Amino acid sequence: MNIYDVIKKPVITEKSTLEKDARNVVTVSVNPSANKIQIKEAAEKLFNVEVKFVRTVNVAGKVKRVGRNIGKRSNWKKAYITLNAGSNIDFFEL
Repeated sequence: MNIYDVIKKPVITEKSTLEKDARNVVTVSVNPSANKIQIKEAAEKLFNVEVKFVRTVNVAGKVKRVGRNIGKRSNWKKAYITLNAGSNIDFFEL
C-alpha cells in the first residue's frame, strides 16, 4: 500500500486539539485496511517526525434520517499517533 493511501486527512476537533497540546498526540483518518505498522511508517515519511506508538479505533457510521428516509454514514478508521518529545506536526502551518 502506498504511503499516500494510508493517511487520508487530519481529524481537527476540540478533543484532538487538546490531546495534541497536552500529550503530543495527533489524530488522523486512515485507510480502514491499514495496520499500525503501515500508519507509523507513513507518518514518519510524510511528516518527517519520530513516532513513539500508534493506537487505532474503528468508528461506526451514524444512522441519520431526513424525513422518513433512513440512511447510514460510512464506517471509518481513526488513528492516534503519539510523537516523541522533539517531534511536532502542524496542519495549519503556512
